[in-house]
Amino acid sequence: VRKITRVGHMGLTLGRSPLERLPFDNQALKKLPLDTSEEAGVRQVKGACFSRVKPQLLTGPRFVAVSPQALALLGLSQEEVLNDPLGPEYLSGSKVMPGSEPAAHCYCGHQFGQFAGQLGDGAACYLGEIKVPPGQSPDLLLENPSLRWEIQVKGAGLTPYSRQADGRKVLRSSIREFLCSEAMFFLGVPTTRAGSVVTSDSKVLRDINYNGHPRHERCSVVLRIAPTFLRETRMMDYVIETFYPEIQETFPDHVERNVAFFREVMVRTARLVAQWQCVGFCHGVLNTDNMSFWFVLLRFDPDYICNASDNSGRYSYQAQPTICRWNLVKLAEALAPELPPERAEAVMDEYMDVYNRFYLGNMRRKLGLLKKEEPEDEILITELLQTMHNTGADFTNTFRSLSQISCPKEGENEEEILGQATQLLLKQCASLEELKAANKPTMDPRELAMLLSLAQTNPTLFQIISDRMTIARQLDKLSKLKDLMESSQEELKIKQAEDWTAWITRYRKRLGRELEGLSDAVQAVQDDRVKVMDHTNPRVVLRNYIAQNAIEAAENGDFSEVQRVLMVLEKPFSSQPGLELPTWVSKHGDTEEAEREEAEEQSASSSTVRSALPYDSKPPAWAQEICVT
Repeated sequence: VRKITRVGHMGLTLGRSPLERLPFDNQALKKLPLDTSEEAGVRQVKGACFSRVKPQLLTGPRFVAVSPQALALLGLSQEEVLNDPLGPEYLSGSKVMPGSEPAAHCYCGHQFGQFAGQLGDGAACYLGEIKVPPGQSPDLLLENPSLRWEIQVKGAGLTPYSRQADGRKVLRSSIREFLCSEAMFFLGVPTTRAGSVVTSDSKVLRDINYNGHPRHERCSVVLRIAPTFLRETRMMDYVIETFYPEIQETFPDHVERNVAFFREVMVRTARLVAQWQCVGFCHGVLNTDNMSFWFVLLRFDPDYICNASDNSGRYSYQAQPTICRWNLVKLAEALAPELPPERAEAVMDEYMDVYNRFYLGNMRRKLGLLKKEEPEDEILITELLQTMHNTGADFTNTFRSLSQISCPKEGENEEEILGQATQLLLKQCASLEELKAANKPTMDPRELAMLLSLAQTNPTLFQIISDRMTIARQLDKLSKLKDLMESSQEELKIKQAEDWTAWITRYRKRLGRELEGLSDAVQAVQDDRVKVMDHTNPRVVLRNYIAQNAIEAAENGDFSEVQRVLMVLEKPFSSQPGLELPTWVSKHGDTEEAEREEAEEQSASSSTVRSALPYDSKPPAWAQEICVT
């Protein structure tokens, strides 16, 4: 039972809850320009980095889920937070914790390639900075030298920067952010953390698919945790001094310091996008002010667009490294003249080489190429991705399966080994109907015909309303669909088998070169390779359909699946007995393996039944219908 706060001898407060005892030290508000106006509502803010705000109250706030490991960053336990009657109010912004100073961050940036002027935290609210608790792991503090964790709530209501919106977030988007933030962390990809999700009885109107059919949804709030959420160039001195102290100490010259800082940002950006590309994640909206990540690839498709609002495909999977480079160029422009343009350009000339180095290093580990680095490895990787694309292979499960393809040995039946490996990867390939659905053009044929004609007759107008890349993608889909319509499932399977057999043959030859000069240690090399691959290629990732199942359960009042999915995602590289299937599966004495087989058979036979698939299975057919905006 939570004790009532009271004042004891010498004015000390006794019996306060852990949330009320958090050691706030809000340095950003002390050292950066603060908006002097307390005017409510949306407005232009000049000469300030923060505006004080009052988070809007929620009716009946309650926890959906919490992340024990994220809360531990603040020195909090799951039990302490869940048992605090005021916990949902404090962690949704409905009630202000002692020491917290709610504020919204002001910044500007580019959206879909166009400068958008003042943006700012339209739905996020800074609550303050909390000193790290004693004994925190040094690994966690490597990129947090300030020794403070900034916390903010997303969805706490109107700020001066909300523009035409209401500053609220709903349950579905909040659950996606919560699960995806934590999933990325446990995959080893640098990310902001999510401590909790709170929902409520407060409602807002949302048109989910922008089709004129809005519905009321529950207001919900995510607690975010990071070293900082700052993203404004005017505060470069503060950022370097606080978060890059080694650069501040090493470079007394102001210009050299700024160049070193920009190079470090470039390297971290290249490493980050390489990491998320290698686990098959795709950023929804890579605007300059919005460097976070959201969705996962199903079948490998380099043109995959995870956000239904991205009509032009600007932020497609394969475009993301280039878009990150573009964002860095815009950052350099904003830092001028403190960062001389010619020095920034020299740094940016390094970007693609740095990205490729990180990407190839990650991919070699995913393929178990640990002993040698050969120039041909890049071709082997490219051919793998092309084969995955041609066959519609599942990204995550295909890579996970590769550790089951062994290094070549003397005296083995090569034809038999190739056949077994091919069958292994064929299980991850798409069916004819799935490929037809994936290659169906998203543009109306009449619109496409009109744009093709316009490109010939009025190129200037065509450039205003469309672009050649978009049209090329649509024509490519049409061409592939035509070929698929003329094929049968049997013919497709034969072609897929031929493609995979050809690639596996090249792969095993490359594995053979890993063993050159190591005849006495073949088994040790193989064991080490499997260990590295199975700790690099996840068994489970947050697929859209897994999140959707958890969201639908939560919208019906059952929050247990959100917490269960989080538990699975905390160990993405391991098998977890007892956590193979969703919470609503009734055991009835059946074995878990029998349930798995029954669920997969259901999924294969129906595109409408949302069966309880194992978390590590290929997505069901209905997953293609999920639209995230």
